[in-house]
Amino acid sequence: MSTSGAQTAAFFREIARTRTVWWVRDDDGCPTPVSSSGTPVFPYWSSETRAQHAAHLWGPEFRADSMPLDHWRDAALPDLAKDGLQVGINWSGQRLSGWDFTVGEVVNRLIHALGEPPYER
Repeated sequence: MSTSGAQTAAFFREIARTRTVWWVRDDDGCPTPVSSSGTPVFPYWSSETRAQHAAHLWGPEFRADSMPLDHWRDAALPDLAKDGLQVGINWSGQRLSGWDFTVGEVVNRLIHALGEPPYER
């Protein structure tokens, strides 16, 4: 399994256990880098330590912040979908690289991680 694949698997396993998602922000909001396909990405991490690493790399004005898993699923992800953003998952390393997914892909992986039946469409 690739590093990005392992980081993605860890993300869903860890957030299912802790029921918490982490992101990085400053007083103006969150960085939304652009993926190689040209789509803006909103990155999330599965632990405070992972998010703090990203905050440190982005600069001293950034900090790790958390949100409950239910809020992420029910409010944050739909907002990202509405805004046309991808979701970055547990980006790591000195260049913060990793996979990003559509909101629908993230929801499907989350359903699987939580052992829930598929959502009605």
